[in-house]
Amino acid sequence: MRIHVINPNSTVSMTDRIGRTARRAVSAGIQIDLVTAHATPASIEGYADEALAVPAMLAAIRAAEARGAAAHVIACFDDPGLDAAREVAAGPVLGICQAALQVAMTLSVRFTVITTLPRSVPIIEDLADAYGVGRRCRRVRAIDLPVLALEDDPICAERLIAAEIRAAQAQDGAEAVVLGCAGMAELCERLSQETGILVIDGVTAAVRQAEALIGMGYRTSKLGGYAWPRLKAGGFAPEAA
Repeated sequence: MRIHVINPNSTVSMTDRIGRTARRAVSAGIQIDLVTAHATPASIEGYADEALAVPAMLAAIRAAEARGAAAHVIACFDDPGLDAAREVAAGPVLGICQAALQVAMTLSVRFTVITTLPRSVPIIEDLADAYGVGRRCRRVRAIDLPVLALEDDPICAERLIAAEIRAAQAQDGAEAVVLGCAGMAELCERLSQETGILVIDGVTAAVRQAEALIGMGYRTSKLGGYAWPRLKAGGFAPEAA
């Protein structure tokens, strides 16, 4: 079975980090089809970056299905283009934000999300509302570092994330913490050990959920909201179900 994992930004080194996490998470026999989006922003930090990333991501999802991918993971915590991706894909499409929040709600009563820049806070708050999280998400915190700084200065980034985790425990009453950026994925286990709190990574959550959905034989419903796009000039050609 093949799971397509796409990094919607164009930074190959970040894709490699995401891929290492995804491959550690899946069971033996699951192949990770790892893709970096082309001609998209180097990082996704806001609504405009999301919009610029979506067309290339949708094309990559269609190409991955042609290669035999059974499910897809969008490895950006803003879940850019998630509904559109579910329209153009036959297999399940997982966003790492939705997947991580679902895990957090299963394993804790109250949790906090820690992301990169303050401008991402309202985006994630709105996603949490859309996913039905409610008051269980106590707060979305930001370390005030750009996404690419997670690679450029990883020691500083890890120190800042750890400090926010401790603040989430002390001030938010958080019982778990969700890492709000795919670039933080490799820090998950170490931060959990260091701080003594459950730390949840969306890449791991999404690929494991994708594997489970494949195993159950489930595909995206094409009755209604996620029906194939209508055939029209300039659009995506519909596929047979």
